[in-house]
Amino acid sequence: MEQVAILASGKGSNADRLCTWFNQHPSARIRLIVCDRETAGVYEVARQHQLPCLYLGPELRKNPAELLRVLHEYGITFIVLAGYLRLIPSEVIHAFPGRIINLHPALLPKYGGKGMHGMHVHEAVHAAGESETGITVHHVNEHYDEGAIIAQFKVSLNPQDTPQSIASKIASLEAAHFAPTVEQVILSL
Repeated sequence: MEQVAILASGKGSNADRLCTWFNQHPSARIRLIVCDRETAGVYEVARQHQLPCLYLGPELRKNPAELLRVLHEYGITFIVLAGYLRLIPSEVIHAFPGRIINLHPALLPKYGGKGMHGMHVHEAVHAAGESETGITVHHVNEHYDEGAIIAQFKVSLNPQDTPQSIASKIASLEAAHFAPTVEQVILSL
C-alpha cells in the first residue's frame, strides 16, 4: 500500500480530487498534505478529508533532512505535486527515486520552467496562438518541468479562446485525467 503525500501551493482543487479518488483505494492512501503558503485553500481540503496538513515554511524548506524526517514519520512512499510551485530539493528526489510526479498545465516541453504555472502558462499559450494545449503528468527531477513525461492529454484551441477559457479547458482535463493517471503510476510500481 503506497502512502501518498500531496504537495500543493494553492486552493487545492486537484488535491481534493486526489483525496476523493484514493479514499478507500486498495493500493494507495493519501496520508499527508504539505503546503508552502500559510493561507492557501488546500488547508481546507485537508480539513474536509481529515488529513494532517504540514506548513512547509522557510525554515523547513531550507532543511531537506527535516522534511525527509517528517515524510518518513508519516510513512510516505510516494509524492504527488498538485499545484506546488517550488523546486523539490535533490535530497528529497534521491530519497524517492521514480516516486515523485507532477502535474503541469501545458504540453511539455513547451511552456515549462520556473515561473510557468497557472495563468502565466495560459497567457503564454494564448499569446503564441497555439491550436492546442493540454496537461502533462511527469516525473520530477532537479529541474522545473524537465522530468520524464508519463502522460499528456490534449485539448483543441480556437482563435476565440482567451487565457481564461484556456484555463477552464485545462481544469476540465485535470479533473478527468490527473487522478486516474496517478493511480496508473502507483499500480505500475
